Amino acid sequence: MELIHTEILRIKNASALPKALSIIASHQLVAFPTDTVYGLGAAIDSSQAIDQLYLVKGRDTAKAIAVLLGDQDALQKITAGMSRMAERLAERFWPGPLTLVVARRPELPANLSPSNTIGVRMPDHPVALRLLRKSGPLAVTSANLSGAENTTTAQEVYDQLGGRIPLILDGGRTPGGRPSTVVDCTTEEPLVLRQGPVTREQLLAALA
Repeated sequence: MELIHTEILRIKNASALPKALSIIASHQLVAFPTDTVYGLGAAIDSSQAIDQLYLVKGRDTAKAIAVLLGDQDALQKITAGMSRMAERLAERFWPGPLTLVVARRPELPANLSPSNTIGVRMPDHPVALRLLRKSGPLAVTSANLSGAENTTTAQEVYDQLGGRIPLILDGGRTPGGRPSTVVDCTTEEPLVLRQGPVTREQLLAALA
């Protein structure tokens, strides 16, 4: 792929957030910190930008990309409705490191998920929430090359993705180096698809 200039902007820079929003609106990608690892985000209504997520990371296009949101109201753009189990887990663990797999809206771009479900999460990080509340929900995957180490600083993102994305928002080191727990909430019982900071025992306790 053709290399581009990658800029790192501290979130305290007054131009950082407006520039990130402008880049997202122009169907390009922005890396930013979350409560787990750094994420790489694209507009959820842009098939072009979502394609870039796969290309930049070298990610298998058969793998779905999760959606991050800044508030509960944004859920209506992602899903027509969540099960009571999903609602209870969201109430207990959001914002936080728990991704809930729910039924997706059919009008979302097909390359976001190959199935009729989608992972959705509200991260517990001030920078991510500020961005997401202004941009709306974003398609987000970890900001690293597929198969490489997860990134927890802006410099680590640059070391892997420099020349591939236009902007990295530097919000310091992320507090957790593990990706979120992923739980399928379309089944009768919660099905853990990826173990992360939230354990199965905590999930079951929240539903008891």
